[in-house]
Amino acid sequence: MANTEHSSKQYDLELESVRARVLMMGELVKIQVQRAVDALIKGDVRMMDTIIADDHRVNALEVDIDESCTQIIARRQPTAVDLRMVIMVIKTITDLERIGDEAKKIAISAKRISQNGNLTMPRFKKIKHVSNLTLDMLHKSLDAFANMDTSSVVEVLRQDEQVDEEFRMIMRYLVTFMIEDPRTISSALQILLAAKALERIGDHAKNMSEYVVYMVKGRDVRHITADEIEQEVRQ
Repeated sequence: MANTEHSSKQYDLELESVRARVLMMGELVKIQVQRAVDALIKGDVRMMDTIIADDHRVNALEVDIDESCTQIIARRQPTAVDLRMVIMVIKTITDLERIGDEAKKIAISAKRISQNGNLTMPRFKKIKHVSNLTLDMLHKSLDAFANMDTSSVVEVLRQDEQVDEEFRMIMRYLVTFMIEDPRTISSALQILLAAKALERIGDHAKNMSEYVVYMVKGRDVRHITADEIEQEVRQ
């Protein structure tokens, strides 16, 4: 009996350690995204280089957590809720690693813009607005993961629709700008790539919130509408 109790406590500690490291990884990628956007706006080349160089930290966390999940599955053979949790973690860290990649892409675009010289256009206000939306989505998705709470999931889905629309507006704006002044094409394309990276970050944050619904409700909601997900969450 004592051995069983000890084993159970150790298992709980292993699961909690994995959850804690996912949140650590989430905080790291949030910082990477925020710094990447700040570097773009401020033209801070040193910060751009730091973000690009630090991407390996996100990758290392993904490998470490994935290995822990593999060990839990092999040794503990989790079932039901615990198995869903491990699956959710594996999916979540994949999205977090990709968010880290997108932050790196923003930093690379920012560096190329700085090498091209400043582009005179009111671009950063639009980029900043999209980044605020995506960072808020990421924050809510991580909170949902931490608390196993689906209450903010629908809001994240609605925000993703906003981010998609904002990206389309930025794209139309930049195309018009490039047509009017072909000298801006090179830098404008880099801004478009940065905006696309933010749009993808929003997609990954949305995925993460949907995994929480899977964990709490036991249903995969990745391919149903926001209205259907809202009904599922309210049940």
